[in-house]
Amino acid sequence: MDGWRIPTMEETIEDPPTSAVLLDHCHFSQVIFNSVEKFYVPGGDITCRYTLTQHFIPRRKDWIGIFRVGWKTTREYYTFMWVTLPVDLNSESAKQEEVQFKAYYLPKDDEYYQFCYVDQDGVVRGASIPFQFRPENEEDILVVTTQGEVEEIEEHNKELCKENQELKDSCVSLQKQNSEMQAELQKKQEELETLKSVNKKLEQKMKEQKDCWETELLQLKEQNQKMSSENEKMGVRVDQLQAQLLTQEKKIEKLVQEVQDKTEQLEHLKKENGQLFLSLTEQKEHQKKLEQTVEEMKQKETAAVKKQQELTEPRSKKAAAEEQLVQEVERLKAKVEAGKACFLEKYKECQRLHRQIRQLRAAARDQNLDLSKRLSENKILYDGLQREKETIEKKNELLKSENNRLLSYMGLNYDPLPYQAPTSSQGGARQNPGLVYGNPYSGIQESSAPNLLSIEPCPTCTADFADDIFDHTLEQHKPAVYLNCPICGKTFPAKEKQIFEDHVFCHAL
Repeated sequence: MDGWRIPTMEETIEDPPTSAVLLDHCHFSQVIFNSVEKFYVPGGDITCRYTLTQHFIPRRKDWIGIFRVGWKTTREYYTFMWVTLPVDLNSESAKQEEVQFKAYYLPKDDEYYQFCYVDQDGVVRGASIPFQFRPENEEDILVVTTQGEVEEIEEHNKELCKENQELKDSCVSLQKQNSEMQAELQKKQEELETLKSVNKKLEQKMKEQKDCWETELLQLKEQNQKMSSENEKMGVRVDQLQAQLLTQEKKIEKLVQEVQDKTEQLEHLKKENGQLFLSLTEQKEHQKKLEQTVEEMKQKETAAVKKQQELTEPRSKKAAAEEQLVQEVERLKAKVEAGKACFLEKYKECQRLHRQIRQLRAAARDQNLDLSKRLSENKILYDGLQREKETIEKKNELLKSENNRLLSYMGLNYDPLPYQAPTSSQGGARQNPGLVYGNPYSGIQESSAPNLLSIEPCPTCTADFADDIFDHTLEQHKPAVYLNCPICGKTFPAKEKQIFEDHVFCHAL
């Protein structure tokens, strides 16, 4: 037949899906059993016909079992058969189906049984009316009995009535116990529903708490990532500042070297000036000697003239002596002219060297002023960079502590290596411990040049000035710091400008 199939051995041996669901939770109206007899003759196969309602959808593991009347759960089936799925599952009309039970697997007693449709979740979806397995009814057979047999039958009926009354009493007692158990079961079910509602609320609360924790954890992770990126930016900024510090130190070293070179040039010019002064002195002495020689020659000429007048020697000797004297005088005059020309040339050379020395001194003074300004600016820039570096390091430490606190709050063990600024090399113990690379101006005072300019601070402000060649710098700096009275010459600090103006006004009264 197309509507049913014989189950295989594997399908018969496999246990059907059951559950401990009670009768109160079953839905008996979704599957309707049709043409169920009051009794079936033992020894023959029986066909179970049923109708699936339009709101019920069968599934592959649904089954129909034969249950003894009075069953409590679907586990109490006697035998079962797998249902066949309809060809058109999407049809909304009622579907007629049937299964066949083999006689070998049917009950052998005369108790009351019924068909039950159970889905693959173990829930009953339909139940039939009760039926029995017994032979055909013998009421239509005529039985001829004797009077004695009738009396025995009446006696037996009395005993059966008595036993029936006892069974009724027992049934009433059992019904009472069943009512009590039903009440207790209802109470337990109410407690179970309460516990389920409490459990559902706790699960909902736990889920909300878990979502809150996950959200907070995501926020902490985002904050950690932001802090890590800021920490990396701080590290890059510190590296840039250190590179700038190195550049400034190199510039300062170059400036110091230039100062040393200018100082050496100035010393060399001083030495040349001294040599030129000595040469000029020698030329002056030589000129004096030449002048003395000229005077001596003039004296000799005068003496020769006198002698010429006094002598009465022959004229030829006198002319020869005069000619000799004239030659001697001419020679001496030429020598004197040559000495004068050499003296003038040396004098001009000395004047030129003096001008060069003055120009070099002015240039060296200007360069030293420029170098002093640049040193002061570099020092201010260095101090600013150092303060900025310390601020960044403090912020970095705060970020690290906050990061560690967040990581410990999240339960993570993360201990990154702290960022360390490079320390100074040898001689760090003698330098300022607050400086990363030491004092950039210490090289000026520790230079090998013995005559290198020393830096002298202003007694009023924090500016530094050279104390050797650039004394006028401090003098030029004082008017910017002090106010001098033009009448009496009294000096006032620059910050007391009002007192200075009152003092000058008092002279006008």
